[in-house]
Amino acid sequence: MTSQQLLKYFESRLDHMIASMTEIVEIESPSLNVAGNKAVVGWIESELAKIGGDLSFEKKKADGFGEHIIIRAFSSDQTPTLLLGHTDTVHPVGAKNDNPTRIENGRLYGCGVFDMKANIVVMLEALRFCEVTKQRPERPINVLLSCDEEVGSPTGRLLVEREAANAERCFVFEPSFNGSVKTSRKGTAMYTLHAHGIPSHAGLEPEKGANAILELARHFVHLDALNEPELGTTVNVCTMKGGTTSNVIPEFAECEIDVRFSTMDEAKRVENAIRSIRAIDERVNIEITGEINRPPMERTNAVVALYEQARETAASFDYELGEKQVGGASDGNFVAALGVPVLDGLGITGDGAHTLHEYIDISDIVKRATLVTKMLCR
Repeated sequence: MTSQQLLKYFESRLDHMIASMTEIVEIESPSLNVAGNKAVVGWIESELAKIGGDLSFEKKKADGFGEHIIIRAFSSDQTPTLLLGHTDTVHPVGAKNDNPTRIENGRLYGCGVFDMKANIVVMLEALRFCEVTKQRPERPINVLLSCDEEVGSPTGRLLVEREAANAERCFVFEPSFNGSVKTSRKGTAMYTLHAHGIPSHAGLEPEKGANAILELARHFVHLDALNEPELGTTVNVCTMKGGTTSNVIPEFAECEIDVRFSTMDEAKRVENAIRSIRAIDERVNIEITGEINRPPMERTNAVVALYEQARETAASFDYELGEKQVGGASDGNFVAALGVPVLDGLGITGDGAHTLHEYIDISDIVKRATLVTKMLCR
Protein backbone atom coordinates (compact mmCIF):
# COMPACT_ATOMS: atom_id res chain seq x y z
CA MET A 1 0.00 0.00 0.00
CA THR A 2 1.37 3.42 -0.94
CA SER A 3 1.71 6.23 1.56
CA GLN A 4 -1.20 8.08 -0.03
CA GLN A 5 -3.43 5.01 0.20
CA LEU A 6 -2.41 4.55 3.82
CA LEU A 7 -3.18 8.20 4.50
CA LYS A 8 -6.68 7.76 3.08
CA TYR A 9 -7.19 4.63 5.17
CA PHE A 10 -6.48 6.52 8.37
CA GLU A 11 -8.60 9.45 7.22
CA SER A 12 -11.49 6.99 7.14
CA ARG A 13 -10.59 5.95 10.71
CA LEU A 14 -10.23 9.47 12.15
CA ASP A 15 -13.61 9.70 13.87
CA HIS A 16 -13.10 6.30 15.45
CA MET A 17 -9.61 7.25 16.62
CA ILE A 18 -10.87 10.46 18.23
CA ALA A 19 -13.64 8.52 19.97
CA SER A 20 -11.11 5.97 21.27
CA MET A 21 -8.75 8.70 22.45
CA THR A 22 -11.61 10.36 24.31
CA GLU A 23 -12.51 7.07 26.01
CA ILE A 24 -9.00 6.29 27.25
CA VAL A 25 -8.34 9.87 28.39
CA GLU A 26 -11.56 9.84 30.40
CA ILE A 27 -10.15 6.95 32.46
CA GLU A 28 -8.07 8.78 35.07
CA SER A 29 -4.89 6.84 35.83
CA PRO A 30 -2.37 8.81 37.87
CA SER A 31 0.80 7.02 38.92
CA LEU A 32 0.27 5.00 42.13
CA ASN A 33 -3.47 4.70 41.46
CA VAL A 34 -3.87 0.94 41.08
CA ALA A 35 -7.57 0.98 40.20
CA GLY A 36 -7.15 3.66 37.54
CA ASN A 37 -4.23 1.96 35.86
CA LYS A 38 -6.00 -1.41 35.87
CA ALA A 39 -9.00 0.27 34.27
CA VAL A 40 -6.82 1.55 31.40
CA VAL A 41 -5.35 -1.92 30.93
CA GLY A 42 -8.88 -3.32 30.86
CA TRP A 43 -9.80 -0.83 28.14
CA ILE A 44 -6.74 -1.88 26.11
CA GLU A 45 -7.70 -5.54 26.51
CA SER A 46 -11.15 -4.83 25.10
CA GLU A 47 -9.64 -3.05 22.10
CA LEU A 48 -7.26 -5.94 21.44
CA ALA A 49 -10.21 -8.33 21.48
CA LYS A 50 -11.84 -6.25 18.74
CA ILE A 51 -8.69 -6.50 16.60
CA GLY A 52 -8.28 -10.26 17.10
CA GLY A 53 -5.97 -12.20 14.80
CA ASP A 54 -2.29 -12.84 15.48
CA LEU A 55 -2.14 -10.96 18.77
CA SER A 56 -1.47 -12.03 22.34
CA PHE A 57 -0.82 -10.17 25.55
CA GLU A 58 0.31 -10.68 29.10
CA LYS A 59 -0.16 -8.54 32.19
CA LYS A 60 2.53 -8.06 34.82
CA LYS A 61 1.43 -7.05 38.30
CA ALA A 62 3.22 -4.00 39.71
CA ASP A 63 2.54 -3.73 43.42
CA GLY A 64 1.34 -0.26 44.35
CA PHE A 65 1.07 0.85 40.73
CA GLY A 66 -1.27 -1.41 38.78
CA GLU A 67 -0.35 -3.59 35.80
CA HIS A 68 2.10 -3.43 32.95
CA ILE A 69 0.82 -4.90 29.69
CA ILE A 70 2.92 -6.52 26.96
CA ILE A 71 1.39 -7.14 23.53
CA ARG A 72 2.98 -9.50 21.00
CA ALA A 73 1.87 -9.38 17.38
CA PHE A 74 2.74 -10.96 14.03
CA SER A 75 5.31 -13.45 15.24
CA SER A 76 8.13 -14.59 12.96
CA ASP A 77 11.80 -15.58 13.18
CA GLN A 78 12.89 -11.93 12.76
CA THR A 79 13.96 -9.86 15.75
CA PRO A 80 11.03 -7.65 16.76
CA THR A 81 10.37 -3.93 16.75
CA LEU A 82 9.60 -2.70 20.26
CA LEU A 83 6.92 -0.03 20.71
CA LEU A 84 7.19 1.68 24.08
CA GLY A 85 4.70 3.75 26.06
CA HIS A 86 3.00 4.12 29.43
CA THR A 87 -0.51 4.20 30.84
CA ASP A 88 0.08 6.41 33.89
CA THR A 89 -0.25 10.20 33.95
CA VAL A 90 0.80 12.94 36.37
CA HIS A 91 -2.76 14.23 36.83
CA PRO A 92 -4.55 13.41 40.11
CA VAL A 93 -8.06 12.00 40.10
CA GLY A 94 -10.47 14.85 39.55
CA ALA A 95 -8.12 16.90 37.35
CA LYS A 96 -10.37 16.27 34.35
CA ASN A 97 -12.87 18.62 35.94
CA ASP A 98 -10.33 21.42 35.35
CA ASN A 99 -9.33 20.26 31.87
CA PRO A 100 -12.37 18.41 30.51
CA THR A 101 -11.89 16.04 27.60
CA ARG A 102 -13.24 18.08 24.67
CA ILE A 103 -12.64 19.34 21.14
CA GLU A 104 -11.97 23.06 20.69
CA ASN A 105 -10.46 24.89 17.73
CA GLY A 106 -9.11 21.77 16.09
CA ARG A 107 -7.59 20.44 19.29
CA LEU A 108 -8.46 17.49 21.50
CA TYR A 109 -7.96 18.55 25.10
CA GLY A 110 -7.70 16.30 28.15
CA CYS A 111 -5.52 15.18 31.03
CA GLY A 112 -2.87 12.84 29.65
CA VAL A 113 -4.00 13.11 26.03
CA PHE A 114 -0.60 14.43 24.85
CA ASP A 115 1.46 12.47 27.37
CA MET A 116 0.57 9.94 26.15
CA LYS A 117 -2.80 8.25 25.97
CA ALA A 118 -3.69 9.36 22.45
CA ASN A 119 -0.52 7.67 21.27
CA ILE A 120 -1.62 4.34 22.74
CA VAL A 121 -4.54 4.54 20.32
CA VAL A 122 -2.10 5.19 17.44
CA MET A 123 -0.20 2.01 18.35
CA LEU A 124 -3.41 -0.02 18.45
CA GLU A 125 -4.53 1.45 15.14
CA ALA A 126 -1.25 0.38 13.51
CA LEU A 127 -1.82 -3.17 14.78
CA ARG A 128 -5.42 -3.04 13.55
CA PHE A 129 -4.31 -1.96 10.08
CA CYS A 130 -1.86 -4.85 9.77
CA GLU A 131 -4.48 -7.35 10.90
CA VAL A 132 -7.40 -6.04 8.83
CA THR A 133 -5.44 -5.59 5.60
CA LYS A 134 -3.27 -8.70 6.15
CA GLN A 135 -0.21 -6.60 5.38
CA ARG A 136 2.23 -8.13 7.81
CA PRO A 137 4.96 -5.86 9.14
CA GLU A 138 8.57 -6.59 8.23
CA ARG A 139 9.24 -7.65 11.82
CA PRO A 140 7.18 -8.90 14.74
CA ILE A 141 5.84 -6.10 16.91
CA ASN A 142 6.10 -6.13 20.69
CA VAL A 143 4.36 -3.37 22.62
CA LEU A 144 5.19 -2.58 26.24
CA LEU A 145 2.93 -0.18 28.12
CA SER A 146 4.21 0.38 31.65
CA CYS A 147 2.24 1.87 34.53
CA ASP A 148 4.95 3.76 36.46
CA GLU A 149 6.98 5.73 33.90
CA GLU A 150 5.98 9.12 35.29
CA VAL A 151 7.57 8.28 38.65
CA GLY A 152 10.84 6.88 37.32
CA SER A 153 9.84 3.32 36.30
CA PRO A 154 10.73 1.64 39.62
CA THR A 155 8.99 -1.60 38.58
CA GLY A 156 8.83 -1.07 34.82
CA ARG A 157 12.54 -0.65 34.14
CA LEU A 158 13.36 -4.37 34.31
CA LEU A 159 10.58 -5.14 31.83
CA VAL A 160 11.77 -2.39 29.50
CA GLU A 161 15.30 -3.75 29.56
CA ARG A 162 14.10 -7.33 29.13
CA GLU A 163 12.05 -6.50 26.05
CA ALA A 164 14.72 -4.22 24.61
CA ALA A 165 17.39 -6.91 24.90
CA ASN A 166 15.57 -8.90 22.20
CA ALA A 167 14.62 -5.96 19.95
CA GLU A 168 16.08 -4.80 16.65
CA ARG A 169 14.86 -1.23 17.11
CA CYS A 170 12.58 0.75 19.41
CA PHE A 171 9.91 3.35 18.73
CA VAL A 172 8.94 5.41 21.78
CA PHE A 173 5.55 7.11 21.70
CA GLU A 174 6.31 9.93 24.11
CA PRO A 175 5.14 13.42 23.03
CA SER A 176 6.86 14.96 20.04
CA PHE A 177 8.70 18.28 20.32
CA ASN A 178 6.56 20.60 18.22
CA GLY A 179 6.15 17.70 15.79
CA SER A 180 9.83 16.72 15.78
CA VAL A 181 10.98 13.31 16.93
CA LYS A 182 13.66 13.03 19.59
CA THR A 183 16.95 11.51 18.52
CA SER A 184 18.74 12.13 21.80
CA ARG A 185 17.77 12.69 25.39
CA LYS A 186 19.80 13.69 28.36
CA GLY A 187 20.23 11.25 31.21
CA THR A 188 19.00 12.14 34.67
CA ALA A 189 20.19 11.78 38.24
CA MET A 190 18.72 12.98 41.52
CA TYR A 191 20.65 13.41 44.75
CA THR A 192 19.73 14.62 48.21
CA LEU A 193 22.19 16.14 50.67
CA HIS A 194 21.15 15.66 54.29
CA ALA A 195 22.91 17.72 56.97
CA HIS A 196 22.68 16.86 60.67
CA GLY A 197 23.92 19.61 62.97
CA ILE A 198 23.50 20.65 66.61
CA PRO A 199 20.54 22.74 67.80
CA SER A 200 20.92 25.65 70.20
CA HIS A 201 19.10 28.82 71.21
CA ALA A 202 19.71 31.43 68.51
CA GLY A 203 19.73 34.28 71.02
CA LEU A 204 21.32 32.87 74.15
CA GLU A 205 23.96 30.40 72.93
CA PRO A 206 24.19 30.37 69.12
CA GLU A 207 27.87 29.44 69.29
CA LYS A 208 26.97 26.06 70.78
CA GLY A 209 24.96 25.16 67.69
CA ALA A 210 26.10 23.71 64.39
CA ASN A 211 23.91 25.19 61.64
CA ALA A 212 22.76 22.49 59.20
CA ILE A 213 21.28 25.02 56.75
CA LEU A 214 24.49 27.08 56.70
CA GLU A 215 26.51 23.93 56.08
CA LEU A 216 24.53 23.04 52.96
CA ALA A 217 24.55 26.63 51.72
CA ARG A 218 28.35 26.63 51.79
CA HIS A 219 28.34 23.87 49.16
CA PHE A 220 25.95 25.52 46.68
CA VAL A 221 28.65 27.48 44.85
CA HIS A 222 30.68 24.26 44.48
CA LEU A 223 27.64 22.48 43.06
CA ASP A 224 26.94 25.31 40.62
CA ALA A 225 30.53 25.11 39.38
CA LEU A 226 29.85 21.54 38.20
CA ASN A 227 27.69 22.86 35.34
CA GLU A 228 29.17 22.36 31.87
CA PRO A 229 26.46 23.69 29.54
CA GLU A 230 28.63 23.33 26.44
CA LEU A 231 28.76 19.58 27.17
CA GLY A 232 25.04 19.41 27.94
CA THR A 233 25.54 19.04 31.71
CA THR A 234 23.33 20.90 34.17
CA VAL A 235 23.43 20.70 37.96
CA ASN A 236 20.73 22.53 39.91
CA VAL A 237 19.75 22.67 43.57
CA CYS A 238 15.96 22.63 43.21
CA THR A 239 14.59 22.31 46.75
CA MET A 240 15.84 23.27 50.18
CA LYS A 241 14.31 22.75 53.59
CA GLY A 242 15.46 22.72 57.17
CA GLY A 243 15.14 24.10 60.66
CA THR A 244 12.28 24.03 63.13
CA THR A 245 11.56 27.58 64.24
CA SER A 246 12.97 31.07 63.87
CA ASN A 247 14.90 31.18 67.15
CA VAL A 248 16.65 27.79 67.00
CA ILE A 249 19.92 27.04 65.21
CA PRO A 250 18.77 24.37 62.71
CA GLU A 251 19.73 20.82 63.53
CA PHE A 252 18.61 19.39 60.21
CA ALA A 253 18.52 20.48 56.57
CA GLU A 254 18.34 18.84 53.17
CA CYS A 255 18.45 19.89 49.55
CA GLU A 256 17.61 18.06 46.32
CA ILE A 257 19.92 18.27 43.33
CA ASP A 258 18.77 17.68 39.74
CA VAL A 259 21.49 16.56 37.31
CA ARG A 260 21.14 16.24 33.53
CA PHE A 261 23.88 14.97 31.22
CA SER A 262 24.48 13.95 27.60
CA THR A 263 27.18 11.34 28.24
CA MET A 264 27.89 8.81 30.96
CA ASP A 265 31.39 10.29 31.39
CA GLU A 266 29.77 13.53 32.50
CA ALA A 267 27.33 11.66 34.72
CA LYS A 268 30.19 9.94 36.52
CA ARG A 269 32.18 13.18 36.83
CA VAL A 270 29.30 14.93 38.56
CA GLU A 271 28.41 11.94 40.72
CA ASN A 272 32.00 11.60 41.93
CA ALA A 273 32.08 15.29 42.79
CA ILE A 274 28.81 15.15 44.73
CA ARG A 275 29.79 12.03 46.64
CA SER A 276 33.09 13.64 47.61
CA ILE A 277 31.36 16.47 49.49
CA ARG A 278 32.53 16.69 53.11
CA ALA A 279 31.31 18.92 55.92
CA ILE A 280 33.15 22.22 56.39
CA ASP A 281 31.93 22.45 59.97
CA GLU A 282 33.24 19.21 61.47
CA ARG A 283 30.36 19.16 63.96
CA VAL A 284 27.90 18.61 61.10
CA ASN A 285 27.34 15.19 59.56
CA ILE A 286 26.50 15.08 55.83
CA GLU A 287 24.68 12.14 54.27
CA ILE A 288 24.31 11.79 50.47
CA THR A 289 21.54 9.73 48.90
CA GLY A 290 20.35 9.28 45.33
CA GLU A 291 21.78 7.94 42.10
CA ILE A 292 21.75 8.04 38.33
CA ASN A 293 18.18 7.24 37.33
CA ARG A 294 18.32 7.13 33.53
CA PRO A 295 21.40 6.94 31.30
CA PRO A 296 21.51 9.28 28.28
CA MET A 297 19.97 8.37 24.96
CA GLU A 298 22.77 9.31 22.59
CA ARG A 299 22.46 10.22 18.91
CA THR A 300 24.40 7.29 17.46
CA ASN A 301 24.85 6.45 13.79
CA ALA A 302 22.15 3.79 14.13
CA VAL A 303 19.74 6.36 15.59
CA VAL A 304 20.51 8.77 12.75
CA ALA A 305 19.83 6.01 10.20
CA LEU A 306 16.49 5.25 11.87
CA TYR A 307 15.57 8.93 11.84
CA GLU A 308 16.50 9.24 8.16
CA GLN A 309 14.19 6.30 7.38
CA ALA A 310 11.39 8.07 9.24
CA ARG A 311 12.09 11.42 7.56
CA GLU A 312 12.06 9.85 4.10
CA THR A 313 8.88 7.95 4.92
CA ALA A 314 7.21 11.17 6.06
CA ALA A 315 8.36 12.98 2.93
CA SER A 316 6.61 10.36 0.80
CA PHE A 317 3.30 11.95 1.79
CA ASP A 318 4.58 15.55 2.14
CA TYR A 319 4.91 15.40 5.91
CA GLU A 320 7.91 17.26 7.30
CA LEU A 321 9.63 15.49 10.19
CA GLY A 322 12.36 17.22 12.17
CA GLU A 323 14.55 15.99 15.01
CA LYS A 324 15.44 17.41 18.41
CA GLN A 325 17.61 16.80 21.47
CA VAL A 326 15.76 17.31 24.76
CA GLY A 327 16.69 17.46 28.42
CA GLY A 328 13.89 15.26 29.72
CA ALA A 329 14.33 11.49 29.94
CA SER A 330 12.03 8.58 29.11
CA ASP A 331 12.10 4.78 29.21
CA GLY A 332 13.80 5.05 25.82
CA ASN A 333 16.96 5.97 27.72
CA PHE A 334 17.06 2.48 29.23
CA VAL A 335 16.70 0.93 25.78
CA ALA A 336 19.44 3.08 24.26
CA ALA A 337 21.84 2.06 27.03
CA LEU A 338 21.61 -1.50 25.69
CA GLY A 339 22.76 -0.39 22.24
CA VAL A 340 19.34 -0.66 20.58
CA PRO A 341 18.58 2.25 18.18
CA VAL A 342 15.72 4.36 19.52
CA LEU A 343 13.43 6.84 17.82
CA ASP A 344 11.59 8.76 20.52
CA GLY A 345 8.91 11.44 20.46
CA LEU A 346 6.70 9.66 17.93
CA GLY A 347 3.59 10.99 19.62
CA ILE A 348 1.02 13.23 17.99
CA THR A 349 1.83 16.94 17.84
CA GLY A 350 0.41 18.94 20.74
CA ASP A 351 1.44 20.82 23.85
CA GLY A 352 0.91 21.24 27.57
CA ALA A 353 2.30 17.97 28.90
CA HIS A 354 1.75 17.78 32.69
CA THR A 355 -0.46 20.90 32.65
CA LEU A 356 -4.17 21.64 32.70
CA HIS A 357 -4.15 22.91 29.12
CA GLU A 358 -2.81 19.66 27.64
CA TYR A 359 -3.95 18.93 24.09
CA ILE A 360 -3.13 17.30 20.74
CA ASP A 361 -3.66 18.70 17.25
CA ILE A 362 -6.40 16.72 15.53
CA SER A 363 -4.89 17.57 12.13
CA ASP A 364 -1.78 15.53 13.03
CA ILE A 365 -3.52 12.29 14.05
CA VAL A 366 -3.85 10.81 10.57
CA LYS A 367 -0.35 11.84 9.54
CA ARG A 368 1.25 10.37 12.65
CA ALA A 369 -0.64 7.11 12.29
CA THR A 370 0.41 6.91 8.64
CA LEU A 371 4.06 7.56 9.49
CA VAL A 372 4.21 4.95 12.23
CA THR A 373 2.39 2.27 10.27
CA LYS A 374 4.46 2.85 7.15
CA MET A 375 7.65 2.55 9.24
CA LEU A 376 6.44 -0.77 10.64
CA CYS A 377 5.45 -2.10 7.22
CA ARG A 378 8.45 -0.94 5.15
